[in-house]
Amino acid sequence: MLDDFIRKEKEELEVTLLSPFAAKSKYSKGRVHPERECPIRTCFERDRDRIIHSKAFRRLKHKTQVFLAPKGDHYRTRLTHTLEVSQIARTIARALKLNEDLTEAIALGHDLGHTPFGHAGEEVLNELLPEGFRHNEQSLRVVDLLEKDGKGLNLTLEVRDGILNHSKGKGPILFEKERALTLEAEVVRISDVIAYVNHDVDDAIRAGLITVEDLPEKVKKLLGLSHSERIGNLVKNVILTTKESNTNAILIEEKYLETLILLRDFLFEKIYFSPVVRKEFEKAKKILSSLFEFYYKNFDKIEYFQRASQIFTNTPKERIIADYISGMTDRFALYQYFEYFIPKPLGIDIESRSFFNEF
Repeated sequence: MLDDFIRKEKEELEVTLLSPFAAKSKYSKGRVHPERECPIRTCFERDRDRIIHSKAFRRLKHKTQVFLAPKGDHYRTRLTHTLEVSQIARTIARALKLNEDLTEAIALGHDLGHTPFGHAGEEVLNELLPEGFRHNEQSLRVVDLLEKDGKGLNLTLEVRDGILNHSKGKGPILFEKERALTLEAEVVRISDVIAYVNHDVDDAIRAGLITVEDLPEKVKKLLGLSHSERIGNLVKNVILTTKESNTNAILIEEKYLETLILLRDFLFEKIYFSPVVRKEFEKAKKILSSLFEFYYKNFDKIEYFQRASQIFTNTPKERIIADYISGMTDRFALYQYFEYFIPKPLGIDIESRSFFNEF
């Protein structure tokens, strides 16, 4: 059939045009649940599309990146962060002749499991769950299980691996002993850091917490003074260093890596753990911990948890509650808190049920 030919032609073009180190859709390790191939799209294109059309992806637009409920419209959200990571990752992947579709799918799906209120939500759930909570593992849980009422998105192993391995916290930026399955996953990992350290600097300047002059001298001298300069210099160095090495690894020159780590450490000290940001984070943690406790005590009375218990059988209720809370947008969490903890005058009702049904 002609349409089968379209997909197969794309697969052969990947084999012909891409780097020997690139992942090829033709040789994908497949899905947990085998299914018939799309006649037009490659498996990685299909994964990208499934992520974009998921409910979890749409909710990213109302999830905090760093600054909670900012008054301005130009602060990053989890969605704009995701798009910036995708753009940087695709630039690197194209220059290195890697698989752009796989790279984009990993980038677009890497933060689907992030909580409302940024890392404040992650801290709360990590404290409340016996097994702890890590957003990269939750992102994989979203695509494997939570989307489509327990059916998941059934993504390829390469995309799932990239989503799981994107996160590094304050750990090593580059992979060391344990590597990801593909170079495309390594591209997303370093692109994530390049994106967030730079856009968080931009947002912190916008918020008046720092000025460009406050940045470490080494950062200003090597990477540049503007947002675009810093990203451009880092991206260029990743591409050139990796190309020159001609090895199966994504690399960055040592002095650039040290400077990137220096900038990340600066952000942790001056922004993420600053009194201004932490004050709001503590408020957010109070909201989410109160909701968790309320849901736990009233688990059998709430419609969502009744439905979820039927779908996710043999799943502890703490885990079901954590799935629910981690999927919330900031505003939905606030509506839920208002509904259950704030007294309302008789006859006044907030429109929280529509949010509940949408979730």
